Amino acid sequence: MLPSDQPGEARAHGPILSEPGSLLEHVAVAVFGMDGEGRVCYWGPGAQGLFGHAAAEILTRPAALLFPPSGSDGDDPRSGPGPAARLAERGRALGYWRVRLPVLHRDGSVFDCGFRVFPVTGTAGGSVVMGLVSRSDELDRVKANLAFLDALFETCPIGLVMLDEDLRYVHVNQALADMDGIPAPDHLGRAATEIMITSDGGEFARMLRAVADGGTPLVDTLVGLRTPGHPDRDQVRSFSLFPLSRAVGTRSGVGGLVVDVTDRERALLEATAARRRLDLLDRAAARIGTTLDVDTTARELVDVAVPEFCDGSVVELVEWMDPTEAFDPRLPLFTRRIAARATLSRPAVEQLEGLERVKYPPGSSIHRMFATGRPICVPVDEDFTTRTIAHAERARVILDSGLVSILIAPLVARGTVQGIAMFGRSADRPAFTEQDLSLAGELASRAALCLDNARLYSQVQDIALTLQRALLPDALQPGPHLTVAHRYLPGSRVTEVGGDWYDVIGLPGDRVALVVGDVMGHGVPAAASMGRLRITAEALARHGPEPHDLLTELDLCARESGIELATCLYVAYDPHTGDARISAAGHPPLLVRHPDGTVDTLADAMGVPLGVGGVPFRTMRTHLPDGAVLALYTDGLIEARGRDIDTGLAALRAELGRAEGSLEEMADRILTAMLPAAPTDDTVLVLARIHGVTPPPNS
Repeated sequence: MLPSDQPGEARAHGPILSEPGSLLEHVAVAVFGMDGEGRVCYWGPGAQGLFGHAAAEILTRPAALLFPPSGSDGDDPRSGPGPAARLAERGRALGYWRVRLPVLHRDGSVFDCGFRVFPVTGTAGGSVVMGLVSRSDELDRVKANLAFLDALFETCPIGLVMLDEDLRYVHVNQALADMDGIPAPDHLGRAATEIMITSDGGEFARMLRAVADGGTPLVDTLVGLRTPGHPDRDQVRSFSLFPLSRAVGTRSGVGGLVVDVTDRERALLEATAARRRLDLLDRAAARIGTTLDVDTTARELVDVAVPEFCDGSVVELVEWMDPTEAFDPRLPLFTRRIAARATLSRPAVEQLEGLERVKYPPGSSIHRMFATGRPICVPVDEDFTTRTIAHAERARVILDSGLVSILIAPLVARGTVQGIAMFGRSADRPAFTEQDLSLAGELASRAALCLDNARLYSQVQDIALTLQRALLPDALQPGPHLTVAHRYLPGSRVTEVGGDWYDVIGLPGDRVALVVGDVMGHGVPAAASMGRLRITAEALARHGPEPHDLLTELDLCARESGIELATCLYVAYDPHTGDARISAAGHPPLLVRHPDGTVDTLADAMGVPLGVGGVPFRTMRTHLPDGAVLALYTDGLIEARGRDIDTGLAALRAELGRAEGSLEEMADRILTAMLPAAPTDDTVLVLARIHGVTPPPNS
């Protein structure tokens, strides 16, 4: 605050201190003091600048020299004491006095100043009157500016905003508060981007930051946005922004003028909406169909739609009684709900996510949509629930959910109706438009193609799995001296069936052959190749060749059949001698668990994979003690993402050494410990326990 710039005099209630951002930082102030005899006893630096007198020239001289001669200011010289005497008298008498008076500069010029005087008692008990002085024209200028700014923020129809250096609201006028739909006090302290929400990838925030950092002011820059106060209204605003350098010692910010030009810039608004739709389609293209799994694809669709496009979404597959027959609107329609997501009330969410099989009676909105073959939009009212939702309790939950409209789109791919996708909006969102119908149709079309791919893949996978199981042995023939437990686990639904196989072949003289193999590849071709090798191996084994001769014949079979690569482990066991002959073609080695729990790895018979040709195989011999357990397996058991074969083999050896109980229990424990929840490759495990073995010679 400064001395009053109003004519006359006024009584103050106490000293008024200057604070950062006050007028004292914008108007020069002179400080001087007068003693009891009216002489200048203090002369501040500002006083020299205002009056022109150096301290040495004016100290101890009469303060009357600072004012024009009596009468020059228009007063009658006989009206009383001069200005200096009046300042001293009133200052002492009133304790605080403000007045406007003409002053005399050292160069002889006269100009008006505002004074504020008050008494100060010195340490010796003497009284001094201190004066604070500023030019009246400077006071008038600042006052006019403040009056203008106050009127501007109170009555200006253009939005005005002040942001601090962190781009948080410091001041907004009522016009901008009305644009935002949020009271002015509720803006203060909040980030600008929290109120003015754009979909430009952060460009608006970067623009504000550039201006705040002292960049070039922006004039009439158009920005499309929404606000929390008007969440369903797209606006286009013209921003004129400039950097603020506030009071000394404080930090900069941004000032701006904001004009709503939505009507003028309708084209930009439509472009903004179109960009949002394109962005949604781009995200849908990237996120829908990442796997060949029907349920996963459906979940990806609802995750893309909610909450960006709608407040709730479900995907349902149609259960056609006969796919070759045309849709009959006179019959009820049954669907299987495979995905749902919503941001609605808990009962509505539970209703949407908890329903698996849905029945739509004839005349429902779903029937109407299938009759047209195009997306339709229906209001959520009593008529909709009566016609479409057969269950009264479910209908009431949907009516109370807050949904006001539902967009229903068919899932059609390659001329086949897969199902339906539904998108619901609450009253907080704008109603679905024609553009939204087109967008929903595009989303449904893309999802339907992915669903159809997943469906076709599932069919092929089911065929391959059926063929795989059909070509594997129905019953094993271990003989009287061998107990066998076997497991075949196909990979997850995301991966194709592989070419893993196994067999236990009974041979003359109580001898037994154990075979495990793996054909490179997946699907029906791998399953067919696997069947060819298994049947060939079984036929060859009955003629009793040495294991390496059998693998030589299998290698020839593989090359003649076009099988590029396959592995095989062949073990021929004779219970009368306790001897085993082993040969391998690129397959993981045989593990033998001794009765004392130690585990041996028999890898000396390793040869090249089948189908390579040109490299002879060899046979190793070993004696197997009574009670020994043989472990034959494929690489799916020991190799996984993030784990190499050597690490997996060491883990399998450890699990086999710890396993106890029956072979069935041992097999289950090993598979549980070794395989992830969703294995990516087929796995075969064959455990064989030897009993009634003839001791080796000289034992």
